[in-house]
Amino acid sequence: MALGVYTEVSLILLAAAVLGAIGLLLRQPLIIVYILLGIALGPSGIKLVQSQDVVDLLAQVGVAILLFLVGLELNPDYVRRIGAVAVATGLGQLSFTIIIGFLLTLLLGKDWLTALYIAIALTFSSTIIIVKLLSDKRELDTLHGRIAVGFLIVQDIAVIVALVAMSVLGGGQAGEQGLAQVLGAIALKLAALGAGMYLAIRYLLGRLLRFLARSLELLLIFAVAWAVGLAALGDWLGFSKELGAFLAGFALSPTHFRDAISTRLIPLRDFLLLFFFIDLGTKFDLATAQQEWLTALILALFVLIGNPLIVMAIMGTMGYRRKTGFLAGLTVAQISEFSIIFIAMGLSLGHVRQDALSITTMVGLITIALSTYMILYSQPLYKRLERFLKPFERKEPFAEKRFEAQELDDAPYEVIVFGLGRTGRLVLDHYHALGIRAIGVDYDPEAVAAMQASGIPALFGTAEDQEFIRGLPLATAKLLVITLPHMDDVQDLMRIVDATDFDGRIIAVARSEADANALKAMGVDEVINPFELAFDAIRKLTLQE
Repeated sequence: MALGVYTEVSLILLAAAVLGAIGLLLRQPLIIVYILLGIALGPSGIKLVQSQDVVDLLAQVGVAILLFLVGLELNPDYVRRIGAVAVATGLGQLSFTIIIGFLLTLLLGKDWLTALYIAIALTFSSTIIIVKLLSDKRELDTLHGRIAVGFLIVQDIAVIVALVAMSVLGGGQAGEQGLAQVLGAIALKLAALGAGMYLAIRYLLGRLLRFLARSLELLLIFAVAWAVGLAALGDWLGFSKELGAFLAGFALSPTHFRDAISTRLIPLRDFLLLFFFIDLGTKFDLATAQQEWLTALILALFVLIGNPLIVMAIMGTMGYRRKTGFLAGLTVAQISEFSIIFIAMGLSLGHVRQDALSITTMVGLITIALSTYMILYSQPLYKRLERFLKPFERKEPFAEKRFEAQELDDAPYEVIVFGLGRTGRLVLDHYHALGIRAIGVDYDPEAVAAMQASGIPALFGTAEDQEFIRGLPLATAKLLVITLPHMDDVQDLMRIVDATDFDGRIIAVARSEADANALKAMGVDEVINPFELAFDAIRKLTLQE
């Protein structure tokens, strides 16, 4: 008995909510949950999904919104500010992964076109997942976090280049008309599209958005219509819906309304991508998976181990410390939703067979699941592997040393503040205003630069760098204030300080009762829990009323 489209979609959403809650408990990205749900509900499972056209339509709109948001975030000014290390690491990782992945896939028995598609798919990492994990760990503003976000943007640009190439080569046009004719037609279409986009940006979009912004609801509707409309235009011109949607977002990226649109579209994107990943799951062929599991496992190991090693080698050569390279390298230890989208487009164009999609989906499931834990527990993992990573660090890590180049004057410093987040900056500003000689230390180069620009001494350095910590004015300091977010860093710092001649007081910020107990066990003189202080303040104010 057929359930009907409405009942079918409602059951899909209910199942997604239940399994999503389980995924959260297991600290797994929802992408994995949704793909597994699609496998369970599709032909390989209980065959619940019968309205494939409806699911496929919602999936296509979800992909268009996703690429629209990617274009929206690629602000031209930000792209110009991507550092040399981000560009070099991003391009280097892309090149090495494609070459090695291509040869490896050929050795596993695939034809050259399938091997090329899979190799390209292995290069893309999930910006959404990585940014979320780094944000949860408060590492977006660290040196390795900034570098990682930079080369993830390079990867996003590479995704678009790959999609454009697919659009150009799709359908075998070159074989029918001749390469010169096809390239000429493509150039004319691109020129017409570019001219139209330029005129829209210059004379229409700014005024139109200012008018529509009077109603946020109308602004959201226009953004979706703009994204889907240009996706349809890209498809009509013979490119792809994905390219059209990306250009739609890129056209709006310089406007003042970018953040407002992006914030309101993210929930819609996440909702619609649910259907994309379920759609992928329903197309997952278990029979093919059983035949290709070994290929998928080998490629997954290559992504989990090979991609981070490539990043560490490049960053080490460029003069970064092994820890920075290791932490940044972990962010490319999985493939992304774009990898699966890329292969799915190749399948629709007839370039690859179903086995390529099944292999890529399995690689995605394995790498996303394992790399999530690798990133969440990156600090303990680094401690275990640190001694094996010496070949990835030059004797003189000059790239990081340049951040440490500030010279301190000879006058004694009374206070050293470790961690220049919100609390650390306020503390350092307070001591500076009181005329107390204080200096700040952080692993975020921009936080250090901001303090230096305001005339407050600050140094770039890490808590486990013995040479750096011993070089600080610990002998004259009377107080250490520690606001570092990670207990592993605090433990490293305390171990080094204990071995010096520092004999002042230590104050540290705890973020939980367990952290407070651990800090006291390390010998911290005064532990401050901001949440307890906030509760006490609110309680006293309530009693006063």
